[in-house]
Amino acid sequence: MRNMLRILTINPGSTSTRAVLFADGATAWDVEIAHPRDWLAGFPRIMDQLEPRRELLARAIAEHGGTGPLDAVVGRGGFLGPMPGGVYAVNQAMLEELAQRPTGQHASNLGAFLAVAFAREHGCPALVVDPVVTDELDDRARLTGLPAIARRTVFHALGQRGAAREAAARLGLDYAAGRFVVAHLGGGISVGAHRLGRVADVTNAMDGEGPFSPERCGALPVLPVLALLESGEWTPAALRAVLIGRAGLSAHLGESDLRVVEARMDAGDAQAANVFEAMAYAVAKTIASMTPALEGPVDAVVLCGGMARSKRLCARITELAGFLGRVEVVTGVEEMAAMALGAQLMLTGRVPLRDYPPARPEDGLAQA
Repeated sequence: MRNMLRILTINPGSTSTRAVLFADGATAWDVEIAHPRDWLAGFPRIMDQLEPRRELLARAIAEHGGTGPLDAVVGRGGFLGPMPGGVYAVNQAMLEELAQRPTGQHASNLGAFLAVAFAREHGCPALVVDPVVTDELDDRARLTGLPAIARRTVFHALGQRGAAREAAARLGLDYAAGRFVVAHLGGGISVGAHRLGRVADVTNAMDGEGPFSPERCGALPVLPVLALLESGEWTPAALRAVLIGRAGLSAHLGESDLRVVEARMDAGDAQAANVFEAMAYAVAKTIASMTPALEGPVDAVVLCGGMARSKRLCARITELAGFLGRVEVVTGVEEMAAMALGAQLMLTGRVPLRDYPPARPEDGLAQA
């Protein structure tokens, strides 16, 4: 293996495809291809976009001078079955499941296929790292008050684990031996309890858990939601679309961009200030609620994601939750960097390479 690792990361999103080449941990180049909605509308199924996206990406990479020799290609992990986090080799079982039996329809399901396509050209491994379906919950965290409903995990696994590792490194700690509460602050907010390298509990914003965010509702009282449906003013489909895409800041203020909300606060908008305070409070409350899952003292509370760039928001959350311990704001570890870090840890022997599906429930747990 060369001393300077070269890792290509590929993230197919809903309206774009992004690729970043990392050389020895630094960004060599970063390309993003926008996909207009009318272009996307021409494909009946997400899988039909695979070859057109690959061709566009190959062309863009060539325009940036190519990749040179590669040690690994990492694709964004898609909607597989629940699985422990870690670094997984893309194999036929994974590809078949993503193509035929995905647990959700999203462009990220193309990530493994794109990784294979480019890895074959270079004779290197094709990988996925900490997909959104990463599931390491304690059994006690799955149970709800209704036997028919068990909690499931869909969260910012890449960003959370990458930020926790960065915070651990700053503090001179071993992530696999530490205890962290990590809040990913983005269009959706997820808060996880990272205990000894495992995400033992985490909120699922897609299912309406945790704090409200710029676009999602967060936890709601159940009976009033039933009353909304019983009133006939909402269909389940219409309400679902609002709860996961037009709730939170958007519903209260007609605006999901926190920078605009803060500008309104600076201009004296009392409603914007009240909603901002409520969101910060809800995040801090959820952070505190995760501490029992750590089964020990908090090494650090970690704030990451796009909204962690807001000094005002991070300061307020720190004021409310700082009694738990040190608060670390990590804004430099985004999803592409976290994907590359996972591959680097595997290539240097610090975490194992896993097969899919994992043979045992504990397979794939982060060890570094």
